Formats: sequence, structure tokens, C-alpha cells
Amino acid sequence: MTAEAMGAGSRAGSADFASDRPLRIALLTYKGNPFCGGQGVYVRHLSRELVRLGHQVEVIGAQPYPVLDEGEGLEGLTLTELPSLDLYRQPDPFRTPKRDEYRDWIDALEVGTMWTGGFPEPLTFSLRARRHLRARRGEFDVVHDNQTLGYGLLGGVSALGAPLVTTIHHPITVDRQLELDAAEDWKRRASVRRWYAFTRMQKRVARRLPSVLTVSGTSRQEIVDHLGVREDRIHVVHIGADTDLFSPDPSVAEVPGRIVTTSSADVPLKGLVYLIEALAKLRTENPAAHLVVVGKRAEDGPVAQAIERYGLEGAVEFVKGITDAELVDLVRSAQVACVPSLYEGFSLPAAEAMATGTPLVATTGGAIPEVAGADGETCLAVPPGDAGALAAGLSRLLGDPELRVRLGSAGRERVLRKFTWAQAARGTAERYREAIARAGRSAAAPATGRSAPWGLGRSAGRDTRRSAPTSLSRSAALVDSDPTSTASTDAAPTPTPDRESRATC
Repeated sequence: MTAEAMGAGSRAGSADFASDRPLRIALLTYKGNPFCGGQGVYVRHLSRELVRLGHQVEVIGAQPYPVLDEGEGLEGLTLTELPSLDLYRQPDPFRTPKRDEYRDWIDALEVGTMWTGGFPEPLTFSLRARRHLRARRGEFDVVHDNQTLGYGLLGGVSALGAPLVTTIHHPITVDRQLELDAAEDWKRRASVRRWYAFTRMQKRVARRLPSVLTVSGTSRQEIVDHLGVREDRIHVVHIGADTDLFSPDPSVAEVPGRIVTTSSADVPLKGLVYLIEALAKLRTENPAAHLVVVGKRAEDGPVAQAIERYGLEGAVEFVKGITDAELVDLVRSAQVACVPSLYEGFSLPAAEAMATGTPLVATTGGAIPEVAGADGETCLAVPPGDAGALAAGLSRLLGDPELRVRLGSAGRERVLRKFTWAQAARGTAERYREAIARAGRSAAAPATGRSAPWGLGRSAGRDTRRSAPTSLSRSAALVDSDPTSTASTDAAPTPTPDRESRATC
């Protein structure tokens, strides 16, 4: 460990840091879209509440860039853009960049991984973040990684300039297994395995992390089982809903038969295809029943095929790009909210729907019961992957106004008591201080002399620009040493709609 790093560690372990002194926080997110998937939502709301506690937060993110809250009292919240090549942007996902877009060997690595059917962003963002943080050593008290889990974030204070805390919402290996189970043939399975090759890196990185935050007890156990992280390194800090925004409003009229759900992508994990089947069953008894999906409609795939098969074109609507106010009013207007997922590490849509007082039908997949509560008390709970049970639960709520009122009221009370972003920020800040104190104690111990992974210590720290041709040989060597890589001769699988959805979210 360098003398400079030891000095930083000594300051971290001082009494000054044991007090309530405001912290300087670098919050990393390799994807920050707040309208598709949970990572951008997490970064937006957590950063705002940390600043309201008096801390300074600099969000460092790649495309799609996070959207941060602004206004009085949030002057300590800033965004630093750390651009990738944005290979999955719309309307040209899986694009090949022009020669003059290449800046350095990391860009070449990003393109090479994409060409061979892999997903490069966790690795390449971690390398860029490492270089950026090393150049700004001493500016932050703690670095908080939002589930990048890339090799570039290993090395501790000496590599990043500050102790690291990492949030793992849930192991992506769960998503991988669900997609493998749903794959129709060996070609599809091969494509899924290659796309999710980065999860091998994430396993290796997770096991070496000193402090892991997660959002539920279920996710905690999954991290132990799937990633092999020691239990004593994992801490549950529940996240929640913006209960000021997501709140009841009697002036918003209920739309008879309206069911609302959120689905960030047409992937098996979200269980949307079972909700479509349930809607078809439900409409045989309740023709007014219809579904509004907050998310992008896939032009092909299991959900599109199910809508066509059951003749539900006029009964299923997809909405995207709506404002927060429009989203809240949409949830308020529904008679029932539904979370049909096969698995969730937490389920923000469940918490947000409950916060508005909208009654909820939810599966028991993953951590959803931790959020939604007991069947018949704060929600109606059904087994995951059971379209008949979903249909029965939806039918029961749509036909019982008194039950809707009771569950809606109890659901909001549960969220106010257990799941708010202010509570999440306080719990997270406590873990920051523990990590800082631990780094101070570690700095006093003899250095081990370990080098950074892959020999990244020097090369990743330089903020130099290189042309693509001179960096290609180096990036090729790095790919060869990357345990997540397959042979360079692998043919790149043809992008499928669900892979595109995952990439763009």
C-alpha cells in the first residue's frame, strides 16, 4: 500500500470520520436509465436522500446517463458522465463504431466483446471508473458501486483512492438461469451463456469485496448461495418508494377493470407472459378487464406471441417515456396493480403501487413477499408462474371494492413503516462509515504486496488517449486473459429482441 493510501486510510479511521461529519461520496452506476430497470431508480432516489442528510454525492455514470433530482437543498448532488461507446443505444443497437470514435484500448475491448456476443459494460465501465478515480485520489471519502462488480474496482484504497462499498440488488446469475431454462434450443442456450459470461467475473469480484449491501433478506441468501460471498460481509439495507410522490389522490378516478404492471424487458424473469395468459382467462368473466404495461413493447418474443395468440391486441397497452407525475396517476387510476415476476431481489413496483394505496396482486417469487407482506393482509399473494392463480387473484380484487380499499390502505401503511428512501439513505450512510473505519484499521496493518488484478495498477490509471489500431493488440491480450471470454473465433449470435431489451435497459 502506498504512503498516500495509508495516509488516506488513517484519516478514514480518525475520530473525525466516526462523528457525523458529512461525507464526500462517489456513486458509480454503469447504467442509469431511471425509466427502465431498477438501477437508475436506485441511484436517483438514494443520491437525493443522501444529500438531504448533508452529504456530498457525485454520481459517476455511463449511458444511459442517470437523471438526478434538482432544486433547493440539492446543491451537493452532481453528475459526472463517464461515456462508453454506447453500443446498445436506440435506434441502432449492436452498432459498430466508426474509426474516429475509438479513444483507447478499453473502447477496443468493449467492441470486441460485443462482436463475440458478450456484454462488456460491467467490465469496461469498471476500468474507466478505476482510471477516473485514481486521477482524483483524495477527493472522495467513499466509493459506492451500484452492482458493476468489474475487475477494475478491485484493489481497495490503493487502487480507488477511497474504501469501496458495493450494492448487489440480486445476483444476475438468477436471470441467467431463468433464461437458460426458457431457451428453446442449443443455439439459444449458447447465446445466453455467452451474453451472461460477465457473471463469472462478477462472482470472482464479489468474493473479494469487503462490504456488500443488498436490498432484502432473500437477496442476501442468494448472494451467499450464488456468488459465494461470506455472510458477515453482507448487510441488508431496504430500499423503498418515494412516498411523497407515490401517494393516494382521491381526485384521480379509477378506471373500471384497469390492471397496471411494470416490465422493463420481455424476459422470463418478469413473468409478463403469465399475466397475459391470466388476462385472457379473466376476460372470459370480466370483459372490461385490461392491462397497462409500463415499459417498452417488444415487437417479437413470448409476450407479443401471447398477445396475438389470445387475441388481446385491444386489451393490452404499453406506455414508456412518461413523467413521474403521469406514472403516479396511471397507478392511481388502476383498480389493481400486479407484480407477476418469477423472481425479484426487492420489487420497487410493488412498493410504489402500495404507496399510492392501489391494491396489489403479487407472486411469491424471490423477495416480493418481504415487500408486499402477507397474503390477505397487505396484498393477494400467488405462486410464481401460475397464470390460473394470477387470474383468480385479479378476479377477486376486481369484484370486491371493500377488499381493494382494505388492502390498499394496509399496503401504504406497510411502505411508510418499512420502505422509504430516507430510511435507505440513513442505513447506507452507516455502512459508509463502517467501511471508512475498517479501511483505517487495515491501513495500520503491514502491506501484503499484492498487485492489482490483471496488472491494472498503472495502465488503467493513466488518462491517456490512444488510437484504436495501436491498442488493438493490447486489448486482444486482455480478452485472452479475461476468464469471462470465449475464443475470439466465436461467431457473434444474431441479436434477439430480449437481448436487445436487456442491453438498452
